[in-house]
Amino acid sequence: MGNRLTQIATRTGDDGTTGLGDNTRVSKNSGRPHAMGDVDELNSHIGLLLCETLPDEVRELLFDVQHQLFNLGGELSIPGFELLKDDGLLQLDNALAHYNAQLPRLQEFILPAGTRAAAQAHVCRTVARRAERAVVALQDSESVRAAPRQYLNRLSDLLFVLARVLNRVDGGDDIYWKSERLARAASTHE
Repeated sequence: MGNRLTQIATRTGDDGTTGLGDNTRVSKNSGRPHAMGDVDELNSHIGLLLCETLPDEVRELLFDVQHQLFNLGGELSIPGFELLKDDGLLQLDNALAHYNAQLPRLQEFILPAGTRAAAQAHVCRTVARRAERAVVALQDSESVRAAPRQYLNRLSDLLFVLARVLNRVDGGDDIYWKSERLARAASTHE
């Protein structure tokens, strides 16, 4: 792993480059910094979600996710290095199964709305999808293990499910999209 930062304002990035964990420098506009930045932004949004009142088990899960995202970002920052472990993906799969079992089937698309915690979970979901796309774009030009992409894909699914869970904490529900197709179908059956 590269050296730990001892000072933040190094001015080495003033030329439009950034240092990777293997001490190479790349353009801040290249694929690796884009993917790392999106993962960092996702982790920050999850930190914001953790400021909300959450069930303890959701809080613990999200705290673990933050650590896994830090590992994922570290892996992206060091080409060829592996930090994200299989147990992180397994944790997401288990959480998806656990929380999905508690939810009713979706009747229609839902809006990213409801409680503030649920809405923030939806923001996290969309940032996770962007981070996943950035990793896929990086894989088009560089060698990257499948684990980061898989983790972000599964995490975005989990964040969608958690948004639904969080809307129900105090007896609420999903906010369904008012589909014109469904409205027409309902009116023809009346």
